[in-house]
Amino acid sequence: MLTFEDVAVRRGEDCLFAGLCQSLGSGQMLQVSGANGAGKTTLLAAVAGLLPCEQGRILWQGEDIRRCRADYAANMSYIGHAAGLKVALSAFENLEFLLALRGLRRSRAQMRAALAEVGLVGEEYTPLTRLSAGQKRRVALARLRLEESSLWVLDEPFTAIDRHGVAVLEERLVQHAADGGMVLFTTHHVMPARPGLQQLDLAAYRLQVAA
Repeated sequence: MLTFEDVAVRRGEDCLFAGLCQSLGSGQMLQVSGANGAGKTTLLAAVAGLLPCEQGRILWQGEDIRRCRADYAANMSYIGHAAGLKVALSAFENLEFLLALRGLRRSRAQMRAALAEVGLVGEEYTPLTRLSAGQKRRVALARLRLEESSLWVLDEPFTAIDRHGVAVLEERLVQHAADGGMVLFTTHHVMPARPGLQQLDLAAYRLQVAA
């Protein structure tokens, strides 16, 4: 379980929200919403361990993520706005590089299956400079199958993806939760109601700061 315990985050001089208490358990998805500047991306960066909380704690299985870094990192996959891809490399080479950063190795057959799942059959050896923005996003999303993490933290995962790709990704998120995983994500895309899908509107916690 991922738990927010009285969490507040800051960006520069501004405290974006405070008093956030929420939990995300096995089989659940949590969609974070709020106006531009509300702190959605900042919150996900904090969950990924890239930013400290101004106050409160983020817990993984009841332990502060700062104290269980190795176990938490092994169970969490984060894809932000910048997907961390190298455009001079092919899809295969990018996946190999990103997996190596986590100490993982996967066969070419496994990577080919992951790319096929996101609609990139035939593009395995294409340099990313020749792929569209949506195709680059799909390469990043192929990591999710290969890393086999229980917690997915995704910042605007539907960006630049076409209608068919959106439908496929929706089902992939739902299936991950159905298999016992967890998904924390932001999106401007309207997600239909799904079993296990919860909503977290940061506006309520921003009001506490202003009060």
